[in-house]
Amino acid sequence: MATPGTAAETTTISEELADEAQAQGLLTLGVEEEYLLVDAVEPRAVEAVEEVFDHLGEDVRDSVQHEYMRSQIETASPPQLELGSLFDAMRRLRAGLATAAQAAGARIVAVGAAPASGPHTRVVDKPRYHRMRERFGDLSPGAGLNGMHVHVSVPDPETGVQVLNHLRPWLPILQAATANSPFFGGRDTGYASWRSMLWERWPTVGPTPYLESHEHYETMISDLEASGAMLDEGMLYWYARLSANYPTVEIRMGDVCPSLDDTILLAALARALVGTILGDVHDGKQAPDVPHPLLRAAHWRAAHDGLEGLNIDMATREPRPAWRLMRQLFDYVRPELERHGDLELATVLMGRLRAHGTGSARQRALLSQNGTISDVVDWLARTTAGER
Repeated sequence: MATPGTAAETTTISEELADEAQAQGLLTLGVEEEYLLVDAVEPRAVEAVEEVFDHLGEDVRDSVQHEYMRSQIETASPPQLELGSLFDAMRRLRAGLATAAQAAGARIVAVGAAPASGPHTRVVDKPRYHRMRERFGDLSPGAGLNGMHVHVSVPDPETGVQVLNHLRPWLPILQAATANSPFFGGRDTGYASWRSMLWERWPTVGPTPYLESHEHYETMISDLEASGAMLDEGMLYWYARLSANYPTVEIRMGDVCPSLDDTILLAALARALVGTILGDVHDGKQAPDVPHPLLRAAHWRAAHDGLEGLNIDMATREPRPAWRLMRQLFDYVRPELERHGDLELATVLMGRLRAHGTGSARQRALLSQNGTISDVVDWLARTTAGER
């Protein structure tokens, strides 16, 4: 829910990087992550964002911004070509933010929704957020909802719209892989991603519709603004959209992941998927017009089951094990993973995700071992900060 014009939206692709990407025929990649701020000892969320900003080091300050609630904070990586460089950049951001939070008497936690109960925190004191609160009321309950957004470069908006159409059938399984919010208010919700269910209460959240052209895309934005369902283009919360400020598609349906391993894997798969789709667009292949109700059902299934259950095979419209669909996606984009130099690292990270499970599965496993919600939050904080 980033504010237009702030750090995460003004991180631009330098001319040098753009030239290098064009010369090599590669796509740039960037990641935004939102985190919950919790007390240094207790698992409850705290309104500590201003104090954390006061302690940020100069090396990370330009890549950090406010989020909607005072118990949230967000980072945006510089655009990268190499997956290893993205890993290093995100690791520095998480470590720098964790250090600042510790100095402010808090911790950062990469989790989709607040696991522990606590007081309802306030929105950040910015005019736009106050307007959102006045217009939409209490649609972001508790301490706020935290997602991960992946930006992949595209050559132009018209091509970008075609990429959005082709992305639609694949996003439910990517969402399942990010599931990381089974607990809310101290209890198990029965969902792998409860954030997804809470997030859908906003009027513009949902699968990207099938778009005829960039003009159609712009018309829909204008119509939604006129309807009052959003204040501005920044509130277009489709699961994939065009960036309003730089030439990327933004894939944004997932929970923030506790481990950077999972974040980097999802980023690599997103770039490889966009790269594969660009080839299909170039060859004139039409995107499958998957029925919107079926897409919504697949996204619900992703939120409910994560990767540990079922999802819908969009080709057959039948339920299949989610991990099988995840493997199918990996195989589909393998040539682009290899072309970008990501295949070796992505293969290792895919193996780790398979061995350890999603963030949701790992949280539940910890609680099942006679753990408490406090233990879960402690583990999330250590994992977010990169501690082993």
